[in-house]
Amino acid sequence: MNLTEGPEDRAFRAEIRQWLGDHLVGEWAQLRGLGGPGREHEAHDERLAWNRHLAEHGWTAVGWPTEHGGRGLSLWQQVIFHEEYARSNAPAGVNHLGEQLLGPTLIAFGTPEQQRRFLPEIVGVRELWAQGYSEPGAGSDLANVQTRARLEAGPSGEPEWVIDGQKVWTSLAHLSDWCFVVARTEAGSSRHHGLSFLLVPLRQDGVEVRPIEQLTGGSEFNEVFFTGARTAADLVVGEPGRGWGVAMGLLGFERGVSTLGQTVGFARELESVVARAKENGSIDDPVVRDRLAALKAELAVIRSFALRALALVEGGQDSAAGGGAGSIFKLAWATWHRTLGEVAMDVAGRDGLLTRGGDAPYDLDEHQRLFLFSRADTIYGGSDEIQRNILAEKVLGLPREPKGA
Repeated sequence: MNLTEGPEDRAFRAEIRQWLGDHLVGEWAQLRGLGGPGREHEAHDERLAWNRHLAEHGWTAVGWPTEHGGRGLSLWQQVIFHEEYARSNAPAGVNHLGEQLLGPTLIAFGTPEQQRRFLPEIVGVRELWAQGYSEPGAGSDLANVQTRARLEAGPSGEPEWVIDGQKVWTSLAHLSDWCFVVARTEAGSSRHHGLSFLLVPLRQDGVEVRPIEQLTGGSEFNEVFFTGARTAADLVVGEPGRGWGVAMGLLGFERGVSTLGQTVGFARELESVVARAKENGSIDDPVVRDRLAALKAELAVIRSFALRALALVEGGQDSAAGGGAGSIFKLAWATWHRTLGEVAMDVAGRDGLLTRGGDAPYDLDEHQRLFLFSRADTIYGGSDEIQRNILAEKVLGLPREPKGA
């Protein structure tokens, strides 16, 4: 991937910047900065309307092939789009799991019928998706899935998958219409054998969604209980019993170009911490200045590495090297963001110990929320321990971690 912006790229950057400037006005302007990790409860319906506005103008699924409803942008143009979107402080999307994860997975592994059924609804932001991977007894050990599904005749006589089990940490399930679920469909199978990748409607009697309240006051994560839940027999992606490959393929899309927009948001958070340090005088402390300067330098390095990793992926070199770029990037940004939260609290000083009170006794300011939610960064999306094991075993070729009895 050529990381030098040519005239065409600069024109595209100007185009998307102009479009966002023209449209983030009026009622949409009030949504600036809303949503995102730890804040998904903010103005969800309004952000959904904004996402559909984007869809009407062709600004969703920008990296998908045009034959599947996308814009067909090059990898570098996708980077430009996500950076400019973040730079404009536009509201966080509500369709990440559908657009960035499931959509590319269906394009790669789905049947033509599945693609025709689901891809237009994702592009148009008419159906929202949740991810049914983690379980109470499995956590990051996805191969230990115990949720089970079996085929039996449905009320109409047609075969259906009947699902029983529990998923947890299911992001936005309480706001979603569908969930892609990894379930064990072969009796007696173990580990990554006998798993299937199912598409399951959430709005049915056999599904119960229980939001999990977090330290930040939101509830974007959920427990999901399947008790005789049903989905059509043909809503299995890939071959039944061979869903492990599909599930791993989806995770390969998880750290795509949209993560570069994340670094723009991180830079804005860092700037707000610096501004607070200048306001309360803590910037005069040489230790504080040193930590803030280090964070700025480290973020520049993280962005540069992310660009290099995308170039490796595009050229097929990351797979040849063991596929470690995504794990390195996750380790780097998650640790950086958690450190930023800690520095933010040190800058806040005693004020960081008290909420703002008023009508909402647990009213956190932006830096308190940053500190609390960033504690989860090193856990969700593959914990630091899992990422290090991937790098040790798959990239460095070290012996596998011993498993407990």
